[in-house]
Amino acid sequence: MSTDPNADPRPARGGAYDYRGSFTVVYAPEIDHEPDPGEIVWAWVPYEEDPEQGKDRPVVVLGSADDRSPDFAVLMVSSRDRSRDRDWVGIGAGSWDRENRPSFVRLDRLLAVSATAVRREGAAMTRAQFELVVQGLRSQR
Repeated sequence: MSTDPNADPRPARGGAYDYRGSFTVVYAPEIDHEPDPGEIVWAWVPYEEDPEQGKDRPVVVLGSADDRSPDFAVLMVSSRDRSRDRDWVGIGAGSWDRENRPSFVRLDRLLAVSATAVRREGAAMTRAQFELVVQGLRSQR
């Protein structure tokens, strides 16, 4: 990982990367094997403590990353109970989780990912689930 502020933040092996720029939020899921805002997709996400390592995990697509077009701004999704953590918002269950477990979205670590780094499309969130995430983000900032 480079310390040069002008270096490309995208990981060499593809996947999500920390993003601090602006983004355009829009709800526009379209199950077409392409990532769209309002969908949960899978991408490789680096660990915060060691960006050289990470894992394939679900992320919710918020919209386009304005400073890194055509990349998407995304947030991590987890099925681990985070109901007591203020940096996470519960969105309920959805077909993106094979076991239909309630899911939580992390609000305090904005990431971006290119369409080519998305490993697979999961499922569309409902508009109400998407709005929970957007409202949670607004309250964090």
